[in-house]
Amino acid sequence: MEVEAASGSASESRWSKLGTSLPVTNVQALVASAGELTVDKIQRYIQPDIDAHAVLPELSDDVPVIDISKLLSPESAEAETAKLRFACAEWGFFQVVNHGISDEVIMGIKQGIQKFFGLPLEVKNAYAQQPGDLQGYGQAFVVSDDQKLDWADMLALFTQPPQARDMSYWPSQPHTFRNCIERYSSEVMKFTHSLAIFIAKTLDVDPELVADKYVSQFLRMSYYPPCTSTPEKVLGFSPHSDGSFLTILLEVNSVQGLQIRRHGAWVPVKPHSNALLVNVGDLLEIMTNGKYKSIEHRVTINAHKERLSISAFHIPNYDGIISPILGTIGEKMLYKTVKVEEYARLYFSNKLEGKRALDYAKLPKI
Repeated sequence: MEVEAASGSASESRWSKLGTSLPVTNVQALVASAGELTVDKIQRYIQPDIDAHAVLPELSDDVPVIDISKLLSPESAEAETAKLRFACAEWGFFQVVNHGISDEVIMGIKQGIQKFFGLPLEVKNAYAQQPGDLQGYGQAFVVSDDQKLDWADMLALFTQPPQARDMSYWPSQPHTFRNCIERYSSEVMKFTHSLAIFIAKTLDVDPELVADKYVSQFLRMSYYPPCTSTPEKVLGFSPHSDGSFLTILLEVNSVQGLQIRRHGAWVPVKPHSNALLVNVGDLLEIMTNGKYKSIEHRVTINAHKERLSISAFHIPNYDGIISPILGTIGEKMLYKTVKVEEYARLYFSNKLEGKRALDYAKLPKI
């Protein structure tokens, strides 16, 4: 069944106008014409400080894995809840197995993304970002003509709630793609609802306190072409934390590249088969008064293979606020109450730069 077009409501349509990205050369097209590349073109992608911190692949197996079935079982719920609390507080990133999203839905979105990025450039450009809009096909966080660029192309869509959608950005090719996006988006929304309730339990707070923190969803489908010349000097995504409440990531193919920041070093993530990857966003860090940390992460590039992924960013209502929840009497408040619109505007209007956006929400140290 074809997804019907929906016009965005007044408040939800404002999400896509919070920032914009300057148009830049399509990276996939650059790779396809590698023989014509000049040093100047490549130079803008070279990251001078890419080796500033060590990479520790031996820690990959330490990334927490949370089993939803254990959270639901009376026999194992307490232990698995403690494990989830540890993952949010100490890692800010974890993998989730037995998440409940069917193999059919997962395979549908994976195949759709692969087919879309395999289309000719002129077909994909029919869904190109428009000035002043975050949605569409292109790149993100390009705010100046002299900043370093990421080695990636993307398709970004507001998917939830349905009235937030601008269907002019939803590709009609491949012909099943829209329905695959719709099904995946809905299933991830249900999963996020369940996960948020479990996270509320780890904080010993009423689930109603988080119920309005993930009502909107923004999907980013990313394509990272191989870089045969200098893969060790380019990044698919620069180091950053997410300006979301929770982010759910699905690896589309088996090519690794995601690295997370831990104790001043980078830890590569090896996704478990059939797992979803979850990370704490800035807004959850603010809400927990810093107990749960948004995780800085980046994407490295393979010399010979493309990498694809899809991120689902879950965010509060446009007109909402985020306030720290203090757990104990006398606990010092580390973050101020922030307006969601104000924080999102700050986040989307600047280039990615670690956790710099979160500094806006921090109260001055006394």
